[in-house]
Amino acid sequence: MGILEHKGRARVFYKYLSQVYDRINPFIWNEAMRDEAIGWLDLDGDEKLLDIGCGTGFATEGLLQHLDTVYGLDQSAHQLEKAYAKFGKGGPVQFHRGDAERLPFKDDSFDVVWSSGSIEYWPNPVDALEEIRRIVKPGGTVLIVGPDYPNNTIFQKMADAIMLFYDEAEADRMFREAGFTEFEHHIQQARPGSPRAITTVATVPDE
Repeated sequence: MGILEHKGRARVFYKYLSQVYDRINPFIWNEAMRDEAIGWLDLDGDEKLLDIGCGTGFATEGLLQHLDTVYGLDQSAHQLEKAYAKFGKGGPVQFHRGDAERLPFKDDSFDVVWSSGSIEYWPNPVDALEEIRRIVKPGGTVLIVGPDYPNNTIFQKMADAIMLFYDEAEADRMFREAGFTEFEHHIQQARPGSPRAITTVATVPDE
């Protein structure tokens, strides 16, 4: 387990990252990548969508171009404070502070769950994916963006020490263990040589 796959350390990390997150993020996960991923959801505007690990609201901003309301959840109070400053506490985003592995929502509460840049900090990603499957209606859509496993051996060792990086085979395993049977993976990259994202779009199976 990487050093940031620990909830306490991750909260401290995000306390400081929240100060510069919006300036750093475009070098790794930019608007073009975000908007491409949103396009895979094929939103019609009526969906009830939860953004898990919403952070300062970068993905939320893009999602609000297609939806009137977005539900946002994050475990970091510092990230949420930045998001409140953007959207307000009574605006188009309904914020919740919580944990991806213990989601504070009833079964079948959402049509869509989106999560970008969060899975790499989940200590037990299969548990979180099971929770996500629980709160999404059968036939609903789940989109998860995480860091693709690097090809370079030195970077692999660094990645393993810090947080979760995974390839398509590992993504297959995690989603299958969480009960998903229908999913596809996309590799996204801001520019040649920059870190790659692995974006999985899954359908919640009918019970």
